Amino acid sequence: MNIKIAIVDDNSFLITAVKEKLSFFEDINLKYSAMNGSDLLGKLEDNHNIDIILMDIEMPVLNGIETTEIVKQKYPHIKIIMLTVFDNDENIFNAIKAGADGYLLKEVNPKDLHDGIVETLKGGAAMNPSIAMKTLKLLRNPIQIQSQQDKEDITLTNRETEVLEQLSKGLSYNAIADNLILSTGTIRKHIENIYKKLQVHNKLEAVQKAKKNNLI
Repeated sequence: MNIKIAIVDDNSFLITAVKEKLSFFEDINLKYSAMNGSDLLGKLEDNHNIDIILMDIEMPVLNGIETTEIVKQKYPHIKIIMLTVFDNDENIFNAIKAGADGYLLKEVNPKDLHDGIVETLKGGAAMNPSIAMKTLKLLRNPIQIQSQQDKEDITLTNRETEVLEQLSKGLSYNAIADNLILSTGTIRKHIENIYKKLQVHNKLEAVQKAKKNNLI
């Protein structure tokens, strides 16, 4: 078997380290390396006769997740394994969503890296045990990750949060004013500010958006 590989990483030292790991195996044929996603796409235009790409995530110009999505659209035959130091849920989720076929950490030993490449080419998915466990959790609860990405950067004052919590209980302006020992006019002003910050027009929308963004 002659496995044609490309490595994408903005750190030349790490590219060399991966090359050294793969040098133990005669079936690996390293075609080229690239310093970022844009660099890779240019090289793929010249030669997309590649079986598998080992892709870093954090890179300038075009990161690994964005690049994976583009490569999978243009060259669906090419398998992609993310090879990264990052094992946080959001990166794993986004990489899989972009079309990555595997996800390995850079600390992987030569044998496991080679086995992962062969396994992926056979239709499997190369993953460190810790990544596999995180992936299972993400599959069980993808909404949690998605909701984290959907959250907006909204900041309410402590008083506004108190008013909103009271509002969510269905209390009238007068009742909220009594509970917080404030005037009704002050409560109305707080609610006006809350509506502006949340970009909503009524109490129901305000409460729904606040709950979605974990403000109350």
